[in-house]
Amino acid sequence: MKTQLNPCNIQAPLSSKHPVIIQGGMGAAVSHWKLANAVAREGMLGVVSGTGMDHVMARRLQNGDPDGMMRAAIAEFPCPHTAEQALLRYYIPGGKAADKPYKLPPLFRLDSSSDHYAMIALSMFVEVWLAKRGHEGVVGLNLLEKIALPNPALLYGAMLAGVDYVLMGAGIPIQIPGILDQLSRGEAVELRVTVEGDTSTDGVVQRFDPRWVTQENPPALKRPHFIAIVSSAVLAQSLLKRATGSIEGFVVEGHIAGGHNAPPRGPMQLSDRGEPIYGERDGVDLEKFRALGVPFWLAGGQGIPGALASALEQGAAGIQVGTLFAFCTDSGLDPVLRRRALEKAHAGELCIFTDPQASPTGFPFKVVELEGTLSDST
Repeated sequence: MKTQLNPCNIQAPLSSKHPVIIQGGMGAAVSHWKLANAVAREGMLGVVSGTGMDHVMARRLQNGDPDGMMRAAIAEFPCPHTAEQALLRYYIPGGKAADKPYKLPPLFRLDSSSDHYAMIALSMFVEVWLAKRGHEGVVGLNLLEKIALPNPALLYGAMLAGVDYVLMGAGIPIQIPGILDQLSRGEAVELRVTVEGDTSTDGVVQRFDPRWVTQENPPALKRPHFIAIVSSAVLAQSLLKRATGSIEGFVVEGHIAGGHNAPPRGPMQLSDRGEPIYGERDGVDLEKFRALGVPFWLAGGQGIPGALASALEQGAAGIQVGTLFAFCTDSGLDPVLRRRALEKAHAGELCIFTDPQASPTGFPFKVVELEGTLSDST
């Protein structure tokens, strides 16, 4: 069935200016523009994922862009040179032959060229532009702190398209709020990144200049709301104190949430099945979140009847839901995998494994066990 949001006529508090439901950001274009667009049309926060967006754009163009939507969005990009280069490099009228491999974008490096940064920004501009097309709702961008190198360019491309929210987890995104401030003013930014084996006292700094994208004086842009994805009030308090700019809210994500989970506090211990063991210390203290005076949304296991009403009663601004959106027909999930997973779920045979090693971020990651997929190796 199609995405249909019915929050049971529950409204956010009158003082709230944010949507009560956030559609979770899921990578590899599961949360693609079509899903975010559909959610935003219903008055909630539709979210696109920025993970691997340059690869997503390249493959869509090499598949022939049959509905023309990619080319329509690319034509709106404010740097015609980058738009032309993207089409020359990747677009194949009618699509590539099935036995031919995809042409892959270059790997991202600390010393990547300005052209590469511009192409990254273009890919994110396209996704957000399409997500915002045809309605007056709000659209967000989900990024991972752990995948740091492309983030400044992704943020700038999204801001050029008018993104309304940025949501970020899988780490402690202290630097991002200030970077959003600077990008909105058209200023060059520096992002301190963690490099394994680096022993310097100052660390490694990546620089990004909006002029690499615009080819001229960058315009003033709307600064999107920043929402950090956290697992504890301690982390939320730390971010409010140390962040380089304003934080407009928190998604409070429990360990039963799909996708990435925060590791358990203390030494990692595994169950007989090989999953991380979570205890009382990993619970969420909502009283402390209420005391922060900042909007927060509950996430993880919230896609059930009554969850939204319960969250609002506990002082939350609403809920974030991922899994239900991942398995609706508007998502970018492969239809065959979606059908197989739903069939197993209806039969009571679907198994979810919290894998401590599946993700390169080092964070535990939820894996749906389906035969014939990469889950076989977990």
